Amino acid sequence: MSYRSSVGIVDYGMGNLYSVAKAIEHLGGKAVISAKPNELAACDRLIFPGVGAFGDCMAALEERELDEFLRIAAQNRPFLGICLGMQALMESSVEHGEHTGLGILPGQVLPFPEEALQTPQGQPLKVPHMGWNQLHQLVPHPLFAGVPQDAHFYFVHSFYVEPAHPDLLAAFADYGFPFCAAIAADNLFALQCHPEKSGTAGLRLLGNFLEWSGECGSGCEIG
Repeated sequence: MSYRSSVGIVDYGMGNLYSVAKAIEHLGGKAVISAKPNELAACDRLIFPGVGAFGDCMAALEERELDEFLRIAAQNRPFLGICLGMQALMESSVEHGEHTGLGILPGQVLPFPEEALQTPQGQPLKVPHMGWNQLHQLVPHPLFAGVPQDAHFYFVHSFYVEPAHPDLLAAFADYGFPFCAAIAADNLFALQCHPEKSGTAGLRLLGNFLEWSGECGSGCEIG
């Protein structure tokens, strides 16, 4: 492990900042929670966590002048997006109206389709999708090293990412239908679930992130 690797945790007023930081410190990394681009830029790698509404997230990023910083940082160091931090990487969202995202990756954020939200037995599924679900890995990514196939991760979300390029898809989960649960491109990786709340499997993935050089070996290029 890269002992005391500095991990910038993007603080834009929303997100599970301290639970992510606690997990990073537990794994031997140095967590730096900050809303200042210059402090985040000094870190070896970045985590962009998030909870809440897409539009509020983008407004908060722009207010703190973090939007352009993230567009650049997502291309030059190991970068991990979590939950809303994954969704904001996309071009747009229709959550509570139409909103423009960071546009780092091609795709959009959509609501769960009502007609698909039922179990194989025909029972209705609730939104938000909340609780433990299996993560089905599609690529041999370095962040999946030692993470069992179909391991359970913790999810809580009402919208999902639909990437425009199929090679971005790194893992999927099922909730009435298969949806994108992880994306990968070059030095960027993002998850719809919360690894910091996902027990042993989540800690293993975050530990892999601390060691990751940023080389992907699969997926498509950013931009």
